Amino acid sequence: MNFKFKKKQIRFIEDIIEKRYNIIIGLIMILFIIIAFRLFNLQVISNNKYGELLALNSVNIVESSSAPRGRIYDRNGNLLVDNKPVKTIYYKKIKGIKTSEELKLAERVASIIDIDYSKLNLTNLKEYYMQLYPDKVEKLITKEEYKKLSDRKLTKDDIYKLKLERITEEELNSKIDDFGRKCAYIYYLMNKGYSYDEKIIKNENVTEEEYAAISELANSLKGFNTKLDWERVYPYGNTFKTILGKVSNEKQGIPAELKNEYLKNGYSLNDRVGISYLEYQYENVLKGVKAKYKVLPDNSYELVSEGKRGNDIMLTIDINLQMELEKILEEEVYNAKMEANTKYYDRSMAIISDPNTGEILAMAGKQIKMTDGQYKIYDYTPGITTSPVTAGSVVKGASILVAYNEGAIQIGTTFKDECIKIKDTPEKCSWTSNLGTLNDVQALAKSSNIYQFRAAILVGKGNYVYNQPLVIDKEAFTKYRNMYNSFGLGVKTGIDLPVESTGYKGESTMSGHLLDFVIGQYDTYTPIQLSQYINTIANGGIRYQSHLLKRVYKSNKDGTLDDIKSEYEITKLNEVPTEEQYMNRVKEGFLAVMNSGGLGVGYMNASYNPAGKTGTSESFIDTDMDGVVDTETVTKTFVGYAPYDNPRMSIAIVSPDVGINGANYTSNVNKTITQRVTDAYFNIVK
Repeated sequence: MNFKFKKKQIRFIEDIIEKRYNIIIGLIMILFIIIAFRLFNLQVISNNKYGELLALNSVNIVESSSAPRGRIYDRNGNLLVDNKPVKTIYYKKIKGIKTSEELKLAERVASIIDIDYSKLNLTNLKEYYMQLYPDKVEKLITKEEYKKLSDRKLTKDDIYKLKLERITEEELNSKIDDFGRKCAYIYYLMNKGYSYDEKIIKNENVTEEEYAAISELANSLKGFNTKLDWERVYPYGNTFKTILGKVSNEKQGIPAELKNEYLKNGYSLNDRVGISYLEYQYENVLKGVKAKYKVLPDNSYELVSEGKRGNDIMLTIDINLQMELEKILEEEVYNAKMEANTKYYDRSMAIISDPNTGEILAMAGKQIKMTDGQYKIYDYTPGITTSPVTAGSVVKGASILVAYNEGAIQIGTTFKDECIKIKDTPEKCSWTSNLGTLNDVQALAKSSNIYQFRAAILVGKGNYVYNQPLVIDKEAFTKYRNMYNSFGLGVKTGIDLPVESTGYKGESTMSGHLLDFVIGQYDTYTPIQLSQYINTIANGGIRYQSHLLKRVYKSNKDGTLDDIKSEYEITKLNEVPTEEQYMNRVKEGFLAVMNSGGLGVGYMNASYNPAGKTGTSESFIDTDMDGVVDTETVTKTFVGYAPYDNPRMSIAIVSPDVGINGANYTSNVNKTITQRVTDAYFNIVK
């Protein structure tokens, strides 16, 4: 029995081994079939493809140093940014070239071209001397020092530094004259940066004679050649130039702070790239495609693929309106600064946009500063997205919607406008002591603070008693901020620029601060946020992304706009969470602001049928820069749109610190700017 059992056991094990053996043999056969198919595919089916790849990898392929960027146009096809050809003399190191040959090349080129060598520093000159007189330089190091080098007590860098230190200026002056310094500077440019990159020797004021001479001698001047490079030009001068942005030059390449970002996207360190604003924002669209060349055995080049200019972009900006806006701001900022009580006033900012799309039609900021004893105007347009202010009463449209939504008030609810007093705090009033009994529309028209205070207390479930403590539910802050956010206040507008601030968000939840919040006296907002806010009211409650790009066009060679490659997709960010009747009531209030009895009368021509809201806020500044806020100023804001029943345009204007609080006079600069700018819009934009 034991013998038979063992025999069965052995047979069972043998069966398992045989099955496993057959599986292994099967797997090996499958692998052989796969390998055989791959070899057949490589050698027969895809022979040409892999042959071309092998050939391509067997030769040295180089790219041109740069390709022209795409052009930038305004919404009407007016050219804002173009490329201008620039004659350039460059050097590209040939493999295996000796230092002695490069020294002779530098001397030869110095005899052909004129070049400013004032940027040649002492170290550059000493390094050139070291190459010219290597034997003399070696003798500057003692035997003991070379012994320390061999004993690893000194490094090669230490020896190099000693050589530099021991080359005297007297020796340099005796051996290197002005022509020699010119040669030294060219030699320095030839070896600056990465060895086999193209080195720009001269690209400013290259004469026809210099360009022709280097071109004709290119075969004998090993590595030297000429090309037509490009630089950005601006047909409208400085108009909107800050926001159009900058491009690095060839000598600069990729700035250090952007190096990691660009290198991981396949750029080379010497590439010319967008480094600010729209040039940076739309780098992937505007950048060109470099030409590729094959390096032949005789070190000449054969074109592999042509370069191509980048795609063109069309902006939402109307350049004629933009020019007028900038002109008006420059004049009115200067005029305001000449008025009384404007000691701390230094800038105004304005945005005109389409409330139905979020398109920005014009935007500008102008700043006035004392320079060399006189006032001068500077561009401050970037402040539109980065300079938050205490906005004041312009935000009351959003505030009153919270009260409607929470059932704190109804359409037509009235409150008596009289100062309120919370224990241990100063009285809080409207801009004037008693505006009478007001309904919701009248409260917006006359900018009643008290109406907003009363509504906010009800939203916060508070019980107000004169000169007694006021307790408000902290959740009220969240309710108001959520509503403000739905208009674009306190959040990013999504504008297509690299930098945008969200403003300051107050941290305190004290009852008094809620009252400050609802009249625009607590959190701060940027001008672009105020623009998105008024757009959202104008169109009935849809918040569209603010943007400057309108279309992308394919590049072409004849300098005209080509086929549309893509259209900017109008982006709806959200809808304001309220009922249509409430939004319409706010619009009715904004209409009343601009009509008889409203504080906005005269800001816009009545024939435009405008709606809007004025704002005045208390701001606090540090006038002596000691870190302590010491002066209370007045900031003025305005938002509006027209026509009321079919909005075509909106405007937002901010003038910080336009007066000193408590003084008898505050400039009407916002009113004047609004009048002139809206007139310009309706005259220019048909």
